[in-house]
Amino acid sequence: MGQLGKSHMIETVVWSLIAVIFFGYTFEFNQPIEIYKFGATGWPRVIILLLMLVTLGNLYHHFKNGSAVQKGRVGIAETDDSQTDYGNPATLAKIIAILFTPFLFAWLLKPVGMYSGAPFFIAAVIWLFGERRWQWILAITLLIYAILLGLFVVTLNAPLPQGNVSPFYDFSGFILKMNTQLQQLW
Repeated sequence: MGQLGKSHMIETVVWSLIAVIFFGYTFEFNQPIEIYKFGATGWPRVIILLLMLVTLGNLYHHFKNGSAVQKGRVGIAETDDSQTDYGNPATLAKIIAILFTPFLFAWLLKPVGMYSGAPFFIAAVIWLFGERRWQWILAITLLIYAILLGLFVVTLNAPLPQGNVSPFYDFSGFILKMNTQLQQLW
């Protein structure tokens, strides 16, 4: 069985079991929605499918490589020579900022909305994790934002928070108007 160990198989079984149980629960709220052709279970089943794909991809990776440390991977080191100094105020401030940023984003969702706030949140997280090249921050932010819009707005047609403050609400309306026009083309 390649380089699969007992722990790899247990991990795969647990994640697969979670996906199967959640898929079973989707039949309890499978109702049609007039504005969404896939019904109430459309997006939960897509997420469950993605969970299964990631689980199978992880199993395949472990089948080929096992659990051995791979050279050249970011964040993986054979020896841990550097210890994080939590007494350093700059390190502590960075950790607090990383933990606080999602709460700030969630708090701002009602006034700012997902459409306007997501790019700033994505860029902030990338910057907090240490990327300082603005071209990369911009490119990665745009890529992730496009994927989010493509998945939730175009594919799943899921309503996202629009915000209620004027410039943000107007931008959300523009995105939704463009989505409607795109949907009518098909």
